[in-house]
Amino acid sequence: MAHSIEEKVTALVEEKIVDRDDLFVVDVKMHPNGNLEVLVDGDNGISIQDCAAISRYVGFQLEEEDAIPHAYRLEVSSPGIDRPLHTVRQYRKNTGRTIQLSLQDGTTKTGRLTDVADASVTIMETIKEKGKKAVEQQETIPLENIKTIKVLISFK
Repeated sequence: MAHSIEEKVTALVEEKIVDRDDLFVVDVKMHPNGNLEVLVDGDNGISIQDCAAISRYVGFQLEEEDAIPHAYRLEVSSPGIDRPLHTVRQYRKNTGRTIQLSLQDGTTKTGRLTDVADASVTIMETIKEKGKKAVEQQETIPLENIKTIKVLISFK
């Protein structure tokens, strides 16, 4: 059975980081322009050295197997802070931060991420009604109702 290049690269990255419990694959995407993007993160972030080591390993393996017939550019990095979160592990890593949820029904919610379960996230949302004092309201939202989760950066 032929595997996609994304599956192949994901397997190679996981092979390389098998002894590193703190690192995990976020996403692998082969773009039409030949950019092979590999996003790896860590519970405590990921170093440039780790990205370089993964890149060397994956690049070497792909060349050895001549896995990609056309020209490509391998790019291994951590997901930028502006990227939506992809995995439950990323959600957990960002517990305590302010996030914005885009829900499947088109609405958005903003709040502090307080808890992450396998099938849901809990946020503390500040509700401010006109003329009333702001009140914090906790809400648990099933992952299936969420389209994207982004961390909001505060420059205060």
